[in-house]
Amino acid sequence: MANRDYYAILGVSQSATQDEIKKAYRKLARELHPDVNPSADAQERFKDVTAAYEVLSDPQKRQMFDLGGDPLSSGGGAGAAGPFGGFADIMDAFFGGAGGMGGRGPRSRVQPGADALIRIELDLADTAFGTTRDITLDTAVRCTKCNGAGTAAGTHPETCQTCKGRGEVQSVQRSLLGQLVTSRPCPDCGGFGTKIRNPCPDCAGDGRVRARRTVTVKVPAGVEDGMRLRLAGEGEVGPGGGPAGHLYVEVRERPHPSFVRDGDDLHCRVEVPMTAAALGTEVSLTTLDGEERLVVKPGTQAGSVTTLKGRGVPHLNRSVGRGDLHIHYDVVTPTKLDAEQERVLRELAKLRDEEHPEITVSNPSATNGGLFSRLRDAFK
Repeated sequence: MANRDYYAILGVSQSATQDEIKKAYRKLARELHPDVNPSADAQERFKDVTAAYEVLSDPQKRQMFDLGGDPLSSGGGAGAAGPFGGFADIMDAFFGGAGGMGGRGPRSRVQPGADALIRIELDLADTAFGTTRDITLDTAVRCTKCNGAGTAAGTHPETCQTCKGRGEVQSVQRSLLGQLVTSRPCPDCGGFGTKIRNPCPDCAGDGRVRARRTVTVKVPAGVEDGMRLRLAGEGEVGPGGGPAGHLYVEVRERPHPSFVRDGDDLHCRVEVPMTAAALGTEVSLTTLDGEERLVVKPGTQAGSVTTLKGRGVPHLNRSVGRGDLHIHYDVVTPTKLDAEQERVLRELAKLRDEEHPEITVSNPSATNGGLFSRLRDAFK
């Protein structure tokens, strides 16, 4: 690497600005990264490009190279990052950070909190028409004793004497060509720049404690099984009393004894005796809205469907409109007959010329297949 022209590798002039160097590196790194281009030649070029960016993005290393030296050679020393540059430098080049141009300063003790997830079970009527539930959570909340500061009453964080509040320390490496200065987080304060000498006795300096609290969840009409409701700011409070994350409430709909839900539509099965299907009748059906009188027309066949418009589930996030209720008829044939019943049926068969009927064979999927078959299996 000692004889390499880092400017030529990146395709920039010797007078290129830091923005031009960073732009050139981004373009080449995206083309040559092993995840994008796995060829051996591309990997070697990626190493050269990364090394060139490490040198030219650092003012001290660039000056050393301009004077005829190579900071990545065995004599110049590569520093702790090695010959291919540090991970932070690569990330900075892609996302617009400071790169190798200097320190990043102390990091804040206040960090955003994590999101939380909880599941609730609801009946079909609750998901259909909406409901309100109080749920109990055990999450991190802001410490009330220190109000998130993490310090004992009357005290404050003290400036770290090791890094003097910068949050990082520098180390100097000497070489024949000069000095190389590298930075790393301060090991004494963890990069915060301050130290808590007297932590809060309740939260031990974290600024938050675990507590049980109750949250009211408003479930809108029309939600479905598996949907998640977001309650902004009701999740975990972050370290240092940072802003809370969100709470996600996942809805689990309990199976209904009578209805199967398909989106906003409902399906149910009604068993009708053979004689009632032939002669017609009226039955009482309990829907989500109450009792309904259902007229079974004479000659109703097994698998036929009656639809009650607007008796399904309300449409989510819409003030009007509902799905439908589909009623599937299952004609029940008697399995045991007494002598008189058998005589009457045989007389009926004789009157209808059905004593020796012709049987028609067909594909079952063409008659009572599809949705009704799946619903029937679900009921079973």
